[in-house]
Amino acid sequence: MSRLYLLRHGMTSANELHQYCGWSDVPLSERGVRLLQEKKSRKQYPAADGLRIVSSGMKRTDQTLEVLFGYTGAEHCPELREMNFGQFELHSYEELRVTEAYQAWISGDNESHACPDGESGAAMKARVLAAVQRLCSSEQDVLVCLHGGPIAAVMQYYFAAEHKNRYEWQPDFGEGYDICFSPSGLTYRRLPW
Repeated sequence: MSRLYLLRHGMTSANELHQYCGWSDVPLSERGVRLLQEKKSRKQYPAADGLRIVSSGMKRTDQTLEVLFGYTGAEHCPELREMNFGQFELHSYEELRVTEAYQAWISGDNESHACPDGESGAAMKARVLAAVQRLCSSEQDVLVCLHGGPIAAVMQYYFAAEHKNRYEWQPDFGEGYDICFSPSGLTYRRLPW
């Protein structure tokens, strides 16, 4: 494999409401579909022909592949899901800010501390990086539709020398990175082009 394309899913109603949405299987919103269609008409995405197409298996990732590429039937890899926010799933900061459990999580080391009934950022990263390493052993170039947190984890791992934090690496909806593996090293550019 010489290319790994990481593409974030389109917007959902949970995103519009600023809710934590990790393992909740929500579809794209009408606005999310419309914004993907607009990006597709203005920007260039890689051709799906010849690529190994993988998604996290969530509705929002599969629908994104369908809107942007007309592609259905992606290989599902659940290890590429977003972080499991446990009890915080489908709740916003405004709803949670007064709860003791949320304050303990958000004001502490939430990279190593798990959400109640969820997982930590470190656990999510380990899960995602193991899955990406397996995908990178493929002979084919791979296009993966997944989530903002996992994309940031991959970029932080491969491009640690840039010292960017999770939020600096997290792409907008329907966007991501085109990573090139070559004998001279790793390079990347934003996706879509």
